[in-house]
Order: sequence, then structure tokens, then C-alpha cells
Amino acid sequence: MSGALSHIKVLDLSRVLAGPLAGQILADLGAEVIKVERLDKGDDTRAWGPPYLSDDNGVTTSESAYFATANRNKKSVVIDLAHPDGQALVRALAAECDVIIENFKVDGLHQYGLDYASLSEINSRLVYCSITGFGQDGPYAARAGYDFLMQGLGGLMSITGHGGDQPGAGPMKVGVALTDVMTGLYAVIGVLAALSARALSGNGQHIDLALLDVQVAGLANQAMNYLSTGNVPQRMGNSHPSIVPYQDFATADGFMIIAVGNDGQFERLCKALDHPEWARDERYATNVARVAHRSELVSLLHAATVKQPTSYWIDTLEKAGVPCGPINDVRQVFEDPQVRARGMQVNMTHPLAGNVAMVANPIRLSDTPVEYRLPPPLLGQHTGEVLQSILGLSQDRLNELIAEGAIQCPQYANTVPPA
Repeated sequence: MSGALSHIKVLDLSRVLAGPLAGQILADLGAEVIKVERLDKGDDTRAWGPPYLSDDNGVTTSESAYFATANRNKKSVVIDLAHPDGQALVRALAAECDVIIENFKVDGLHQYGLDYASLSEINSRLVYCSITGFGQDGPYAARAGYDFLMQGLGGLMSITGHGGDQPGAGPMKVGVALTDVMTGLYAVIGVLAALSARALSGNGQHIDLALLDVQVAGLANQAMNYLSTGNVPQRMGNSHPSIVPYQDFATADGFMIIAVGNDGQFERLCKALDHPEWARDERYATNVARVAHRSELVSLLHAATVKQPTSYWIDTLEKAGVPCGPINDVRQVFEDPQVRARGMQVNMTHPLAGNVAMVANPIRLSDTPVEYRLPPPLLGQHTGEVLQSILGLSQDRLNELIAEGAIQCPQYANTVPPA
């Protein structure tokens, strides 16, 4: 069968990560996604290197790994939105599409007649997703927003990192642009919900999605802990505010994670560590007691885990039914047998880099599986193809638009993958 969204056309006017990631997910699910990029430079992330993709002979290409993160399965079209003819082309494409994703500043597309109000007049079925830092209203609406800023402003950094007087104490950002990633996921949810509503009403709608809103929602139980008690959550390193033991522990040759979620698991942990008496101690017998006596219990557990290497404890604790695991670096992640069995690395043929390894989409659909049709596109690679196939423009008209500077239609003569 075709992809689940093979009947959907998406016009992706976004750049960097949140919007492009949303577009890639929709594309993976079968949607035809047309990525509109700026003249000459394209998406900002095309210049965010090193690292850049390398071909099969180890020669570095001009294509950044960052851009490849969120732009597979898309067609790249270069259009100048500041040019009247460029605006007309985007309006014509919008009339043929089901979804638009954009992350311009508030009212940034109004000056071009490409805002929701303008485009919904020519396509009432259009689902228009606007991603901004702070949303379409409020005192911060006009500000630019970036993931790092949102991790700080939205509270995530206040609960991430070592706390108190521990070495290296202080706020810390997450190792990936998590707010952007979550926003991309919420964008897809919003788009799919709006498409479902359209199936009933026949009308599209505007989706107002803010990075700050997403980050606040992403505080999850930490936010509810505060709202329920008025107590401000603090940084606890790798510890859990409500469960003990649920953190990293040193071993003879590194570190591991122990994640005990109930009293039965704690009892099995104590037996595996040759200290069954800890589970009978009233200070540790229940989770409530363990949270109250966190410091002394963690010290006892550390003293036991450092006596054997990580591999020994992983094997022992897994056999005992205690949730545990190693702390892998990224190389170890992709070498992990479970990650390999699940096919979380896929390979695609890129026009410049040849065979390119990419991270797979984790969604598993039994009847309409994810598709890997197109590698991350070269800048403007599909300008002519899209404008001819969707808008029916002639080659003469394309030549006129190129001459006017409204579009770029590069001729990639050397796009055969390296031998």
C-alpha cells in the first residue's frame, strides 16, 4: 500500500529544525513535501557544518549533516519570496496543497500575502501551521526564539544538571535541541488533528504553535509537582525527584543506570547485591522511606556497585528482574543489538555523497509503513520538476522566472552517486 499520507501535499516554508522535522515526519508517512528555500543559501542549516556528508571515497561534500537530519523525502524548490512573481508561485502552490508549515516571525509572511488569512481565501481547506518562539500573541510575540533560550526560559535547565554543592553544579542544557524536537512532534500532531477535522467540516484552520508553550508542557511531572505543592523543583543530577533508587551508579569500570520502580524490584536489587537486609530495613522498605533516606541509601548502593564491572551488573540485575542498563555513547547506541534489530539506521543513496546512513523513523505502521523515497535534497534540485508538474509551467516560463531572479533552477550535471 501507499504511505498513510500519500494523498497529502505539504508546502514546507520552514527552516532549521522544528518545522523541517515536522515536514520530514509527514514526508516519511507518505506526504509529498515541497521545501521552499531562499535563493543562493537555502535553509540556514545547509551552512551548519562541519560535519558535512562524505562520499563513498571519503571526500567531503558541501552538504551538512545537520541539514540531512530533518529534510529527507522532500523536494527542494528555490523561490524568492520578496519577488512578486515568487510570491505568486507560492500562492499557486498553496492552492494545490493541503498543509503549510512555516516558522517566520509573527506577521513575517503578511507582507508577501502569504499569511494564513491571505492563503485561506484561495484555499479554504488549507491547514496552516505557524511555529514561532512565543506564539502569535502575548508580550513576547515579536521576539525571535531559539531552542537554547527556551530550555532556559521554559524551566528545563533549572532542573537539568548537578544541584547543590556537587562538582559541576549549575544549570545545563540537554544535549540535543529537545524543545525543537518536541515542537516538531507537536506540529505533526496538530496537523494530523486539523486534517482529521477537515475531513468532517471541509475547512482547514490555523495552528499557532510556540516553542515556549511546548517547553512548558514538556516539564510534565515536574510542572505538576510544582502546581500541586508550590515547591519549586531543583536540579538533582541523574536522580529522580519521586523514586529511589533511580539514577546512575559507578561500577568497577564505568557507570550504569538502576531504575527501580517499585518495592518488589528493590527487594530483588538488594538480593542481587548480596544485601537482602536492606529491603527489610524500615528506612528503605518502601519508596516513601527511600526518598526520605535517599542520601544514605545511595551511598550504600554505590559502595556495592563499584565492586564489579558494568557488564557483570547488567547481566546479574537483568536475570534478577531489576531494570538497569549501560550509559552508551552514540557509537555504542548504533552498535547495540536491539537498536540494530529494530533497524534504527537506514541507508539512502545521496546524489553527491553516495551511500548515506541516516536515523530511521521510529513509527511502525503495519499496513502503511514509513517510506524512504528521497535523500535530503540539493538546494533547488526540484525547482523545475515541481513547478512544471504541479503548476504546469513551460520551460520558457521557467527561463523567464530564472532571468528575473524569482527562482533558481540549478542544473546538477554531476549528481550520479560516486562509484
